[in-house]
Amino acid sequence: MNWVVPLSDVKFGIEEINAVTAVLESGWLTMGAVTAEFEKEFAAYTGAKHALAVSNATVALHMACLGLDIGSGDEVIVPSLTFVATANAVRYTGATPVFADITSENNLTISLASIERALTPRTKAVIVMHYGGYACDMPAILAWAEERGLPVIEDAAHAAGSFLDGRHLGTWGKTGCFSFFSNKNLSTGEGGMIVTDDDALAERFRLLRSHGMTSLTWDRHQGHAWSYDVVATGYNYRIDEIRSALGRVQLSKLEDNNTRRRELVSLYRDLLIELCPAISVPFRDHPGVSAGHIMPVLLPRGANRLRFMEGMKSHGIQTSIHYPPIHTFTSFRESARGADRLPVTDDVAAREVTLPLYPTLSDEQVKLVVEAARDSLGI
Repeated sequence: MNWVVPLSDVKFGIEEINAVTAVLESGWLTMGAVTAEFEKEFAAYTGAKHALAVSNATVALHMACLGLDIGSGDEVIVPSLTFVATANAVRYTGATPVFADITSENNLTISLASIERALTPRTKAVIVMHYGGYACDMPAILAWAEERGLPVIEDAAHAAGSFLDGRHLGTWGKTGCFSFFSNKNLSTGEGGMIVTDDDALAERFRLLRSHGMTSLTWDRHQGHAWSYDVVATGYNYRIDEIRSALGRVQLSKLEDNNTRRRELVSLYRDLLIELCPAISVPFRDHPGVSAGHIMPVLLPRGANRLRFMEGMKSHGIQTSIHYPPIHTFTSFRESARGADRLPVTDDVAAREVTLPLYPTLSDEQVKLVVEAARDSLGI
């Protein structure tokens, strides 16, 4: 469908084209020098001691769980209002995800009170997810977790360029996992990054990323090694040079693009209050600086969401839902731990609609979206 206003859009310029062309001309496509530079630059930007590029954020989450020795018989507390990868990564290890509620209809991040209720003797870790790039209450969650000796994994898939108290999200917990999927603020099509300040954990991630091998093809090409040992069970979770080249250019544009996203979110808030006040916008006066990854809104209770989204479609406006709660999926429904105590998640998820948001969106297009929302709501 040819949308008048799509949900998201990615514009690559001559800088990205030149970066990819340089990789192709080099003749070296697998993980090498360009990836090393991308990792160095991402670590410097986020303030993380170690940053390792990987093939996507799902594998980063899997590596985070494996690196923390999460396995069969363990439980990991996770939000249900997130992409299914957050819980799947726990399942990959044989552990059980236990779902926690979100804080409120104004704060769609995981609730510390709900985390506390989900705690059992089997709890091995907590995964938080910075919904839309808005910060979870990291100081309180970390203080609670540290008292109990529990590591915190940050699902920072939405949070490239998000900060709390001047500290980049993803660097608060034991490890943080970023996504560079095609609709993300920093896009490489597929791709991700895992960060940590823990030297031993970073070394374990390096082994997990590439078959448990002590040296890589690039090392041998550079003459730094002639063979290798395999010292652990690992995976092929590497990124390639083409995506790393895209990532370096995208990283250089991230701050300007996120500034524009935040301007658009502010405009949406103002126009919705003026033209359609029945639709509310979460994260009002939220602490920190958000990357503004998505534009979630909540329809009033009793509104027909499907009819609203069909109305938006008739205006040429693409919308989405972030997210159907994981505990409602067939694969999780019967075994979902904690699913009987998620009233805020259930309420908010039934009313949430995601409106278009991307840096090249114009002010005029935002007004068009809000006017369409007013007409589609019909009240």
